[in-house]
Amino acid sequence: MDQSQRYAKPDLDETQLMAAGRHVLCAYHFKPKAGYEPVATAAHFAAESSTGTNVEVCTTDDFTRTVDALVYHVSPLPGGNWLMKIAYPTELFDRNITDGRAMLVSFLTLTIGNNQGMGDVEYAKMHDFWMPPGLLRLFDGPAMNIVDLWRILGMPLTDGGLVVGTIIKPKLGLKPRPFAEACHQFWLGGDFIKNDEPQGNQVFAPLCQTIPLVAEAMARAQDATGRPKLFSANITADDPFEMIARGEFILAAFGENASHVAFLVDGYVGGPTAVTLARRTFPGQFLHYHRAGHGAVTSPQSKRGYSAFVHCKMTRIQGASGMHTGTMGFGKMEGEESDRDIAYMMERDVADGPYYRQDWRGMKATTPIVSGGMNAVRLPGFFHNLGHANVINTCGGGSFGHLDGPVAGATSLRQAFAAWKAGADVVDYAAEHRELARAFESFPADADRFYPGWRQRLGR
Repeated sequence: MDQSQRYAKPDLDETQLMAAGRHVLCAYHFKPKAGYEPVATAAHFAAESSTGTNVEVCTTDDFTRTVDALVYHVSPLPGGNWLMKIAYPTELFDRNITDGRAMLVSFLTLTIGNNQGMGDVEYAKMHDFWMPPGLLRLFDGPAMNIVDLWRILGMPLTDGGLVVGTIIKPKLGLKPRPFAEACHQFWLGGDFIKNDEPQGNQVFAPLCQTIPLVAEAMARAQDATGRPKLFSANITADDPFEMIARGEFILAAFGENASHVAFLVDGYVGGPTAVTLARRTFPGQFLHYHRAGHGAVTSPQSKRGYSAFVHCKMTRIQGASGMHTGTMGFGKMEGEESDRDIAYMMERDVADGPYYRQDWRGMKATTPIVSGGMNAVRLPGFFHNLGHANVINTCGGGSFGHLDGPVAGATSLRQAFAAWKAGADVVDYAAEHRELARAFESFPADADRFYPGWRQRLGR
């Protein structure tokens, strides 16, 4: 059934829709199945996303039509795809009965729900969305971000720069004491340790044994260096009460250093419920959003779901303090230099997406967390591309793969940041800083790629 007469309104003006602020706007790349017309397919997609179905129903009344999702733009894209823009009335989205707040699960249910499995749609993927001010203010947004970590670390609160971090490697297989000792070793040179996303309460490393040892290791490292340290503890679980129990146990174990603890939540597999639970139960802790599994829908090979840009934008709305953003082509994970727009959308008050400019209206920024094959050799190029270094980096192999061990690995990361900040030639800077020079030797393939001729210049 062609529903384009009701659900397609090409005369709607996007600027006027934004000015009115009564709709959430979403942009999709889609392809109709063979034999289906693009506008009619888009209209069916909008109907399924809101008030309609595949037949006329007798229960539709005059009010129902006022909350139809409306297709206001359809145009061809290169490669046989089409661009579809839909305006969703804000009244469609579910609100809490307890406090009237908005919820991301409702946004996802409508915008990438049953419409993903419709028979006339080959595929459809959201590439951008715009949230109007009235609805945006009903989302939590972050309670904390990198500024709060800078404060703990005694760094400048404006443009404080890199928080040097790592992931304990191997990500699985260490018993409690070796794990804690690895933390201590890195903390002698670095700032921040991420409890990796699979790590939790394995039989060979019970959380109730591991966490007190890590807390003790932090205290020893702080005493040895005279500098505060940070630990991001994974509290992800199926059961909300288990997440709360883990969080409360961890804070109690760290005691006077509880403010130095972030809580990591696997936000993609755990979903908005797990993220919001952590955000609201522990608002005084940095909420570390890990995105393990997101590539199933966000990777360029996937034609359904939503893009990495949309995923990261949603994390700010939910209230993530920090979010893994990839390495923009400088690490082992998928990505390219243009992915810096993801970081800009998370951290700036006004930022441009592929199709919409979002004004965050003072909502606190979400901090980019950079990981995935990074090391001291790669970091300066990443900073140059991004334009700043106000990020957390979690270099696992980049720290523990350094020829001289994790303390030197952490120091090399700090030296790479210093070289970039000073605008120095990185190879010249390495010639005067042993740990950075040894990073070139530790990661020679990367050094060859980014700094040809480094061997001769460093006399290696």
